[in-house]
Amino acid sequence: MHSSGGGRVIPRRCVSDGFTATMKAWLLPLVRQQAPRALRLLVLLGLIYGLLTARPAPARVVLGPPQTVQTVNLTVCVHTRLTDEVEEWKIQRTLQLVREMGAATIVEFFPWPYIERERGSYDWEHADRIMRHAENQGLTVLARLGLVPDWARPPVQEKVTTLTYLPYERFEDFARFVGAFVARYGERLGGVIIWNEPNLSYEWGDRGPDPEAYTELLRLSYQAAHAANPQVLVLGGALAPTTEPEGSGSGMNEMRYLERMYQAGAAPYFDALAAHTYGFTAAPSDPPDPATINFRRVELLRAVMERYGDGDKPVYITESGWSDDPRWTRAVRPGQRIAYTLEALDMATAWPWVERLCLWQFRQPADTFNRRDAYYALVSSDFVIKPIYEAVQAYARGWPIPYVQ
Repeated sequence: MHSSGGGRVIPRRCVSDGFTATMKAWLLPLVRQQAPRALRLLVLLGLIYGLLTARPAPARVVLGPPQTVQTVNLTVCVHTRLTDEVEEWKIQRTLQLVREMGAATIVEFFPWPYIERERGSYDWEHADRIMRHAENQGLTVLARLGLVPDWARPPVQEKVTTLTYLPYERFEDFARFVGAFVARYGERLGGVIIWNEPNLSYEWGDRGPDPEAYTELLRLSYQAAHAANPQVLVLGGALAPTTEPEGSGSGMNEMRYLERMYQAGAAPYFDALAAHTYGFTAAPSDPPDPATINFRRVELLRAVMERYGDGDKPVYITESGWSDDPRWTRAVRPGQRIAYTLEALDMATAWPWVERLCLWQFRQPADTFNRRDAYYALVSSDFVIKPIYEAVQAYARGWPIPYVQ
């Protein structure tokens, strides 16, 4: 098995194959000379069984020469989903396809519990693998950091909590992890995103959103990251678009959340704002409206930044896109999805304050894991290229765009 561009996948024969061959060479003459027919038959059956049940060793993935992304538009970015990808060749192939599409930047999630399962003890193996292949493909990584390991949450006998429940007294532990992550990968990082959608209760440990507490988490994380590498970009927010009013138990309007962050003194503790903006069934050109979730809603966040004198900071749209799920009322047709996505990329490129538009999502490890997310993907879990991929590729690389009149 081999793959194109930037690396090769070389099959290895299983050790059991060599062992079986050696045993055959040694045992068979002995059996012929000394063993009765029944024993001879038994040994042969055992050898046959070994041959039939022997499994080849996993493919050994080899990095090829360093690659460079060919693109005419650096705004194009994708959110990959390699966190739970077990097979290394699939990580490599995913990132090859990202490069070939012309996206120079990816957002990838690095869960704290995966790396620091025990306090102070880090397992970097999987994160190293992703970073190694991203670097080989010439990709810049925006690392999203979050979730909480068991040891940092209350004992279950005391309180039942979710993976997003970070006790306030553990904020410094998370910041320490951020510092360790940046110290390890700082020169290879495009930036680190501190937490995900903290304005949603679900992402804040099933507690009410708390902008002041998040600001403190951001402050500690920012200081730890910059202590490890003064040049690293720290992205704050990653706010979800929601119309939930202040005081709601499930979320908080992202504009009000950002206002309260500024009022709590957040401005010095993030270098760029991460924002999520989805179109659902609306065209990207639909005007921004506080009562509506659509693509241009991100302009309302920008207005908050400017109102608080923070207009010099850029915005990274780290999640965006349209779904073409045929069974979802908030999805669009595949052709609409292509047209809307390309129009959104045009708009984001024209906005001087937007650095990246990262499409959710490039590919997920298994389409059955989350059926709805499968219809946001540009490539299926078994690497079937979708028309949306080809359209974005043509856009990013300056080729004639297919599927659009």
